[in-house]
Amino acid sequence: MRMRKKKHGEERLAACRAILCEKEQAPLGAALIADASAPVCLEIGCGKGGFACAMAEKHPDRAFFAMERIPNVMICALEKAMARVEERTADNLRFIIANADDLEEWFAPASVDFLYLNFSDPWPKARHTARRLTHRNYLQKYFRVLKPTGVLQFKTDNVALFDFTLEEIEALGLTPVALTRDLHHSSYMEDNVMTEYEMNFSSQGYPIHMLRLTPPKK
Repeated sequence: MRMRKKKHGEERLAACRAILCEKEQAPLGAALIADASAPVCLEIGCGKGGFACAMAEKHPDRAFFAMERIPNVMICALEKAMARVEERTADNLRFIIANADDLEEWFAPASVDFLYLNFSDPWPKARHTARRLTHRNYLQKYFRVLKPTGVLQFKTDNVALFDFTLEEIEALGLTPVALTRDLHHSSYMEDNVMTEYEMNFSSQGYPIHMLRLTPPKK
């Protein structure tokens, strides 16, 4: 269901401008918000920002960027981050209003340490396959901005999307370095940070699927 347009959207975005990246600042990196040597984390499709805020608070030694293509949704994330600013011990969180297609316009090659895809739109219709954020075209794009030692983590409740992702990974000749079809009852749960969707789905008894992937060796 589409979110109702926010009242005074432009003004609310402007009020959060301090933590919203502009294209002129690209390519983005740790030096923008932290020590230049800090690991760079990127979430694509951050939604209302719960995961981004929690990760930035949990890892003050990392620079965290959160991307969302819909300005109306980004307002929620920005305002949440502004409200929780005192819970962060470092000024290490920034947001980007952009589409994953434009990823390489924002980040330089081999500049990202951790890339997160959380509960991406499954685009269930066959004609929309290429829009799925785990399609091989997107995976190759992620690999270009990830460092050779970088890690891509994907979580979803959607079995069909997870199976599709595994097929795309296999087609690229890769194997996940971690995989579970029931994250909350696995050893990977120990360091897991939940998103808003994840809390909702898991409370209804849906198992959460997760995999981690490293870039192919050149």
